[in-house]
Amino acid sequence: MRAGAGVAGALLLLTACSGGEDGDGVTVGGKGEAGAPQVTVTPGNGSGQAHPEQGVTVRVTGGTIEQVTLTRKGKPVEGRLSQDRTSWQSRTLRPGTQYQVSAVAKSPKGKSTSVQSTFTTMKAPVALNITDVTPMQGEKVGVGMPIIVTFNRPVEDKRAVEQALEVKSTKPATGAWYWTAPNQVIFRTKNGAYWQANQTVTLRARLAGVKAGKRTYGVNDVARRFTIGDAHVARVSTRTKRLVATSNGQRVKSWPISAGKGGRVVNGVDTFLTTSGIHLTMGKENPAIMTSEWMGVDPKDKKNGGYREVIPWAVRISNSGEYVHSMAATMWAQGRQNVSHGCVNSPPAYAKWFYNWSYRGDIVIITGSARRLEWNNGWSYYQMSWNRWVKGSALDREVTTA
Repeated sequence: MRAGAGVAGALLLLTACSGGEDGDGVTVGGKGEAGAPQVTVTPGNGSGQAHPEQGVTVRVTGGTIEQVTLTRKGKPVEGRLSQDRTSWQSRTLRPGTQYQVSAVAKSPKGKSTSVQSTFTTMKAPVALNITDVTPMQGEKVGVGMPIIVTFNRPVEDKRAVEQALEVKSTKPATGAWYWTAPNQVIFRTKNGAYWQANQTVTLRARLAGVKAGKRTYGVNDVARRFTIGDAHVARVSTRTKRLVATSNGQRVKSWPISAGKGGRVVNGVDTFLTTSGIHLTMGKENPAIMTSEWMGVDPKDKKNGGYREVIPWAVRISNSGEYVHSMAATMWAQGRQNVSHGCVNSPPAYAKWFYNWSYRGDIVIITGSARRLEWNNGWSYYQMSWNRWVKGSALDREVTTA
């Protein structure tokens, strides 16, 4: 639609009165109207099936953009102005939502043109939502903490979705995303270079309007902010049978432990050995109920090693049942002999201290065992090489959190 142009020194607010089909633009001004700029806004006014992934585009000929305002329910929506100020592109838009856009352009001789458009985006035939983010909002976590994003369905266009995920931190880090499943992607920092201590990290998932697959659109944005605490690292040697805890590089405590005794081999794996590798603390239980059911033995079957224990001050470090926990019954062995089923047995007073001291995402490095920790046994993602981790990104790239 073409409407009248502004005159020198004056600003006319002109609203196009038709938009037509999805993709049509609202055009104001023209070549025949004495030097006034022409402004085109897409989607056009009145459009009811605008594609969310295309956003809003404003283009100007015969002048430059002075101002663009895009709003949803009165709140501004972000966009980017080109370097030459002749075009503006918004981010993706929320499906099934009404938007208002106004744009003002000015010619080199000072003549102005204004245009407004109101339109509605199409509803999402299939909705993609984030169902869970780890860590929790406002949580204080350790320097090894991954960011785990889980979706309500498998993601077809992983590249589009990954591009909508942004991680920022007040102290810069290098990291990368890795798709562990069709509906889950995980961010961690580079091997050997964890988060820096005592800072804030923010995840922004600008998912609304992202086309994630055939007929599938992201519906909502998600934001999560958390803090990194002190740099807690616990080093456990199954050979010296000792744990040393450090905070920000300074030793704060050390105590005798008893690790996995070994002796139960299943499919070539000694399941009674503590795994060697870089573990992360995953959660706390007080008490934890530990039974022999994980190895297929009834807790009542004492002849075949059945057991059921109520364990206080337990901090989980893997998905294969490993904890740093209190065990008064093995204090005779702690520092002398490995007698556990794979856990790191500790004196009760020290286990309680560790339970209260640690955050989720703290680093626990275990050495000395012949059983290697697999990269997907809990949050043991640092067990994977950096090159391989980056290859698990749909965009095949590392990113900075600066």
